[in-house]
Amino acid sequence: MDATVSNTLRRMTGGAALAEMLKIAGAGPMFGMGGFQLLPFYEACRALGLRHALINDERSGAFAADAYARVTNRPGICDGTLGPGATNLTTGLIEALNGGMPMIAVIGGAHRQHAWKNMTQEARQFDILRPAVKEAIRIEVTSRVPELVRRAFAVATSGRPGPVLVEVPEDVAHGEHDFDAAEFWIDPGTLKAQARRTRPDPDLLAAAGRMLAEAERPLILAGGGVHLSEAHDALLALAEAEGIPVAHTMSGKGAIPCTHALSAGLFGRYDRIANAMIAESDCLLVVGCKLGEIATRRFALIPPGKRLIHIDILPEEIGRTTRADVALAADARLALADLAAFLADGDRRLRRRAEWVASVPKRMARWREGARERLESAERPINVGRLMGALNRVLPPDAVLVADGGFAAHWGGLFFDTKRSGRGFVPDRGFASIGYGVPGGIGAQLGVGPQRRVVALTGDGGFNMSMGELETARRLGAAIVVCIVNNAASGYVKALQHAMFGLGRYQSSDLAEMDYAAVARAMGCHGIRVEDPEALEGALREGLANTASPTVLDIVVTRDPARMLPGVDNRTVTVQKGDRPA
Repeated sequence: MDATVSNTLRRMTGGAALAEMLKIAGAGPMFGMGGFQLLPFYEACRALGLRHALINDERSGAFAADAYARVTNRPGICDGTLGPGATNLTTGLIEALNGGMPMIAVIGGAHRQHAWKNMTQEARQFDILRPAVKEAIRIEVTSRVPELVRRAFAVATSGRPGPVLVEVPEDVAHGEHDFDAAEFWIDPGTLKAQARRTRPDPDLLAAAGRMLAEAERPLILAGGGVHLSEAHDALLALAEAEGIPVAHTMSGKGAIPCTHALSAGLFGRYDRIANAMIAESDCLLVVGCKLGEIATRRFALIPPGKRLIHIDILPEEIGRTTRADVALAADARLALADLAAFLADGDRRLRRRAEWVASVPKRMARWREGARERLESAERPINVGRLMGALNRVLPPDAVLVADGGFAAHWGGLFFDTKRSGRGFVPDRGFASIGYGVPGGIGAQLGVGPQRRVVALTGDGGFNMSMGELETARRLGAAIVVCIVNNAASGYVKALQHAMFGLGRYQSSDLAEMDYAAVARAMGCHGIRVEDPEALEGALREGLANTASPTVLDIVVTRDPARMLPGVDNRTVTVQKGDRPA
């Protein structure tokens, strides 16, 4: 063998090659629970100094990786061992798939020489997880590890981002190969979403520009794609230059600051003023939003015939639920910048739309006055609205609020105000999974760093699912503040049962009364039980000041199911057949 060539060769296991590629990619932190199949990978992570965090449940590992991806736009990394470790990732992977989050999930596979001979923990895991991911890759040859890891990053971050499954059979992870140093490289353009951006078709862009220019009352509907594209500056520049108010989905909160004069707030199932503005508008510009059930009030919000321009990275998503007059299949940031350039000087249109623009802060002021009863409520047990008001007053502008599925996300989506552009609100809206709050808080905290504060908003039911991850947070030094909305119930379900079937007709929706502050203290964390609304802000400040350990605020809120939902009063709501009130 040529001496020059041989000097570039290095014998290593497939697991070590995988770790080497992740190091080159700058990946981390990673979340997982080891097993025999991936032990060479774990050993290489140790030797290379990669940050790998033991998680107490693989589902939580996927949630933490998802939240990390949401606040960084870099692929979250999680892993699971053969069998139950792999299948436990399913819910978290679907969360990332539906939410468009870049993620790479590594799973150990059975030794292929012995596969399908009743191997311990063996299952058809690849087939089970294939529909839960954007792409599933099985590495069949140790020598192909670098190539297929590059593929995983490219798929995860380009187009509509999503999770990629990488299965590494035992014999591939433990097997050795003489790798050439030249094989270890990765395209830096694929290490973060949005990778490999595309511009809109010029003719369609011109059609969209003309439609916007003609509009007297245009409105932008921003979804989570604005965050993935990092289109915040382009969006705000277009909105301000053209005089176009901006409404957002739960995932799109922070597309522009909620405190901006052009912010119309949340639209869809819950809203402040945006749904009425949608009805009044004569042109909708939808950006990075799928227009799904919640955003459209089960597809009834946007009336037929409403002029609509839809920007989405995924061409087949446009027109899926709502007819679009102009379809711009492109990256959101580039499309918005191109639209602004086409429209150029918008002074005349600004003057024409002055009344429309001026109506936004007036409408919002009326909404806030109507919401004051909840935001400043002195009732006991505590009104969840009072908690949201306290969060708005106490959290610094760069804080991140992670909201668990269902109950917490709905209250946060409607009432929480981001004070600057960016993903300062992280709800798991891809799958609306319960149990996301604590592990999501961990992933977000490790993503934004210790200099920024992260608060996880969860219900007692959601906390029960993942309270073991408090130990993980403590071990990792993730000093998150967990706000538990303690209503001794699966609150969202109980509220719906109350709305649909009436007082006292509840089934399997009550929980035992628990002192979660005491639980937190027993786990070596700081625990504060809050029963007085006047103590909320002080407790939040105390939690934010504590950076030595996680803090749990056990907030005792209303037990009345007629007062549990944020946007409706169950005492008066009427449920129509085929619909749901929240």
